[in-house]
Amino acid sequence: MKLLIASDIHGSAKWCQLLIDAFKRENADKLVLLGDILYHGPRNPLPDEYNPQRVAELLGQVKEAIICVRGNCDAEVDQLILPFPVLCEYGVISDGITNIYLSHGHREIPPLLPSEVYITGHTHVPVDEFIPFRHLNPGSVSLPKENSKNGYILYENGEFEFKAL
Repeated sequence: MKLLIASDIHGSAKWCQLLIDAFKRENADKLVLLGDILYHGPRNPLPDEYNPQRVAELLGQVKEAIICVRGNCDAEVDQLILPFPVLCEYGVISDGITNIYLSHGHREIPPLLPSEVYITGHTHVPVDEFIPFRHLNPGSVSLPKENSKNGYILYENGEFEFKAL
């Protein structure tokens, strides 16, 4: 199973299109979104080409491949235009090699085993650390912070690779 894992699109049609282009180029099986899909949030600047309706249309083109968890900027009203479930606070994917737990990152960390992986977004800063389980964060698709790049994580055969859009 090949996963493209991304977070924090924040309504940017420009960066969403680049993300979908990367998803197709990488030939990934699933597009895992870690929340903050449409709204930019009150503390963030407007991202490039802010257009939540267009983001929903773009993601609709690959809706069958999307696994998504809810971010702190995602609201119930967003579900009205997003053609895939967006309201779950946590998710889990297991490919027989790795148990991967998903969350936006603004909620309590669930109890995990050292062999498991927890992937979050929220901070807009890429992370790869062991605490004692592995914690990863792809950073942000549209609003990266701390001099990081607009990026994502590619997962395949138990390996995680950070990539820039």
